[in-house]
Amino acid sequence: MPDRAPQPVDRQLPTEEARDLISLVRDIAQHEIAPKAAEEEDAGRFPRDVFGLLSASGLLGLPYDSEYGGGDQPYEVYLQVLEELAAARLTVGLGVSVHTLACHALAHYGTKEQQAEHLPAMLGGGLLGAYCLSEPASGSDAASLRTRADRAEGAAPGAGGGAGGGDWVINGTKAWITHGGVADFYTVMARTAGEGARGITAFLVPGDAEGLGGAVPEKKMGMKGSPTAQVHFDGVRVPDERRIGEEGQGFAIALSALDSGRLGIAACAVGVAQAALDEAVAYATGRQQFGRPIADFQGLRFMLADMATQIEAGRALYLAAARLRDAGRPFAKQAAMAKLHCTDAAMRVTTDAVQILGGYGYTADFPVERYMREAKVLQIVEGTNQIQRMVIARHLAGPESR
Repeated sequence: MPDRAPQPVDRQLPTEEARDLISLVRDIAQHEIAPKAAEEEDAGRFPRDVFGLLSASGLLGLPYDSEYGGGDQPYEVYLQVLEELAAARLTVGLGVSVHTLACHALAHYGTKEQQAEHLPAMLGGGLLGAYCLSEPASGSDAASLRTRADRAEGAAPGAGGGAGGGDWVINGTKAWITHGGVADFYTVMARTAGEGARGITAFLVPGDAEGLGGAVPEKKMGMKGSPTAQVHFDGVRVPDERRIGEEGQGFAIALSALDSGRLGIAACAVGVAQAALDEAVAYATGRQQFGRPIADFQGLRFMLADMATQIEAGRALYLAAARLRDAGRPFAKQAAMAKLHCTDAAMRVTTDAVQILGGYGYTADFPVERYMREAKVLQIVEGTNQIQRMVIARHLAGPESR
């Protein structure tokens, strides 16, 4: 079969700086990420060195303020960077998305003092973050979380985020945490008051805090190089200066972060789907049967056309939502739509790619079986696609009757 290299995605970018940025990302993806992806995923190796390179290259803080080491890039550019990274290796693309999610609370709700103290290292100092909301018994129903943060004995209540009121002591377990056990910092949602969403507060917890530990990573069907683990908090003391926002504001902060994070997942899904399409086209145009390339047969040509159309629609949908966000307009409904469509499309496209490659597609000799396994998790993380449908319906028809 001839070596048919995929053509880069023709992107509409707002500035020359953004075009240079995409060129840098493609170079890193081609030379530093993609060549090792299959081997490292099979071995379950986490590419911490790659995240160090991305940080040194200014790619771990793209949508944040340059005053604190960010890249000052609009979300429509940042998401296309994620797509390029995920196409090379989902562990990396999704890892950057999760790190960005972990920085959201401090960047948007922290005090100026907190941001000046912590954000430079988080955005460009080589640190890697994790986001701790889900628990073993509270996934989709995140407002029912049980991890507690109680004031240490003798501590006085503070006023305002990080205003100073002694220490907090955190106890509990978080689950399904990307970078669990390897992160340098954790953005943690913990219960500080009564039941429900209003009793939750956000904290920035250092990864080396005494009493914090990661469990053995989960054994997953895909993304084996990305550690997903429970994180245990056993009397972890955190100063009030690391409380983000007001007491009881944590759930609102968490939802705000997830609206943006869902766009990251959508972009990653499009990246995986694009990689699968590229592999399917290369195979179909090179594989000969009955004296001609199998891409000549209408059944396969139509499959490729449908795959490409789903990808283009997904890319347009996540970019439209990103542009709303960049303009300061509401985008929660569009973010849910993008996450829903793009991840469902990735599952369909990767499944079809396996079918096009036939028996070869079912083997580890070709990457499409890995893409298919990886696409599945994107329908689950940061709100299952059933939850996305609930979010969209609430915007259309209002809250459900009780």
